Order: sequence, then structure tokens, then C-alpha cells
Amino acid sequence: MELPKRLAALAAFIPYGSIAADIGTDHAYLPIFLVKQGICRFVIATDLREGPFQSAKHKIKEHTLEDRIILRLGDGLQPLKPGEVEVLVLAGMGGNTIRGILAGAPPTLAGIKRLVMQPMTDAGDLRNWLAANGWKIADEELVEEEGRIYVVIAAEPGCEVTCDPLYLELGPRLLEKKSPLLERYLTSFMVKYERVLAGLALAHSTAAREKALEIEAKVARIREVSACL
Repeated sequence: MELPKRLAALAAFIPYGSIAADIGTDHAYLPIFLVKQGICRFVIATDLREGPFQSAKHKIKEHTLEDRIILRLGDGLQPLKPGEVEVLVLAGMGGNTIRGILAGAPPTLAGIKRLVMQPMTDAGDLRNWLAANGWKIADEELVEEEGRIYVVIAAEPGCEVTCDPLYLELGPRLLEKKSPLLERYLTSFMVKYERVLAGLALAHSTAAREKALEIEAKVARIREVSACL
């Protein structure tokens, strides 16, 4: 079974022999891959919506993995019991949605050894929350699929050494690894902020001018980082 690049990047961050939960599993492609490849002994797969839940149920049955993939319907981490799993996978949702799911279930989160996340947006907000709540960014990867660049983040309990807000926004381990996709990834930040600046240029308030100066300084720093690649 071959996974799309984005899901394969998630699988690569899951330790062998671990017990994982895939939150928002959709068609259960990742759990099926994890157990068939022997990466996980078993996986708990959850989804909030009845449609994806039924799709996952069909796929799991098709692969005769009902004894190794436990499927549950529910919101966030609510379907899990504390201590059931070691690894949490949260992918294909916004970074602030992931942050809300994690923040809303401290008892379940207490026994987790690794978080594997693929935020569609707001990765910087997610990293900031992780760093402020006892998680270190263990590893990160960029992967391109169908012309879009995705970021995958692995976090573990511990103290994040990066304090610079900009580095947390861009991805401290990404900057250290200097991924081949990093230059394009940084360019996307500059394009986003330049659009914001264009909008602020139409405003004439003191607050807008102050915000513009702040963003201009941030864009200048991103350019400096990009120039060092």
C-alpha cells in the first residue's frame, strides 16, 4: 500500500512498535498503512463525522484489520482514554484547531510520548502553544504534494530551546535542516505578509502604520534567513 507523500511523511515520524491514535482519520489510510507495515501494533482511528467514519469502517474491513484498528466516532480526543496510546496523529486541520484539541484534553495528553501533526494553517501558533506548554519540537519536515507544500511537525514532552517568535513561526527544525523546499516555503511567508502590507497601505490610522512597520521588519528578517540558505 503506497501512501500519498503527505501521509507518508506522517508515517515516517511514528516510532516502530508504538500504539497510535489517528484523530480525524477520514478513510483510515494511515492506520491501515501503519499496521500493515508493522510500524504500530494497533491503532485507534477516530472521526467526528458519520460519513468519514463509515468510509474508514469499510476500508478497515476491506483489509481485514478489524482486530488491529479500533474505530471510534467522536470529537477530538474525547474517544480516547488516558494511557491508551503513546502517539497522537492530528493532520489535515488548522493549527489552531489542533491546538484547541490538545488544550482541551490534559488527562489524555499527559501520557503521550509523541505528537505528529500536519497543520494546514497557523503552524506558528501551534508551535508557540507547544513551546509554552511543555513540548519540544523534536523534528519537522516539508513535503510537496500536488503543487502544495505541507509541514509535518513531531513534538515530544520537554523544553523547547527556541525562544525567537519568528523562528517558531517559520519552524526551528526546518531552518536547522535546510530542507530543499525551505526557500519556497519562506517565500510563501513573504508573499503573505506583502499582501497584508498592501492592505495596510490603504489605511491611515496610527495602528495601521505601526502594524506595517512591524510586518516590514519581519519580512526583512525572513529575507535574511532565506539569504543564508
